[in-house]
Amino acid sequence: MDAGPADFMDPARLAETGRVEAFSDGVFAIVITLLVLDLRAPDSEPSGLLRDLLAQWPAYLGYLTSFLYVGVIWLNHHALFNRVQRVDKGLNLTNLTLLLTTVVLPFPTSVLATATQDGDPRNISVAVALYALVAGLMCASWLLIFSYLNRHSHLLVGVDSSFFARERLRAWTGVVGYAAAGVLGFLTPVAVPLVVLLALPVFYFLTSHGLSRWPRARAGAA
Repeated sequence: MDAGPADFMDPARLAETGRVEAFSDGVFAIVITLLVLDLRAPDSEPSGLLRDLLAQWPAYLGYLTSFLYVGVIWLNHHALFNRVQRVDKGLNLTNLTLLLTTVVLPFPTSVLATATQDGDPRNISVAVALYALVAGLMCASWLLIFSYLNRHSHLLVGVDSSFFARERLRAWTGVVGYAAAGVLGFLTPVAVPLVVLLALPVFYFLTSHGLSRWPRARAGAA
């Protein structure tokens, strides 16, 4: 028999957020740690170490970009759970979807760094598309979370569910932006999609406490 709305709001079916937050923090920490595995000592000829180290700049850039990106995801996740007081099975599942897409990030990061270092334009385009696909799916997982919380206000504290209705715009920005970056990777020089890939994490950092609060914060600073 299907559970009705009253069953979902039954305190016995809800849990504190601490366990979910601790598990998620552990996953983020592991992902950030795995990123460093793509930084390797080059197999250099005599007197060629400095040249080979400098030639690995795409790997350094990829590591730094994804490290900051995972850090931004963690900041957004922390801000999210400051507004959630209880979790249910649905929120647990949507949170696992976010973790799934975040854990995959080191793979396209490594592929993009390797392709950029090799310099083949076609491979770079494919690598950009792969990175954009994974990052876009990660943004889609945020869309699932925001939509779920918009429909389940009994899980929230300190905000109305309409807050998360507005937050869906942030998620859609990433879905559309990364899709555009993937297409641009085949149509333009690589610098163009890379700017998009770098700009979107900055956007999510600046709006980590909510899109609706950002304009007021900027106005207050002014």
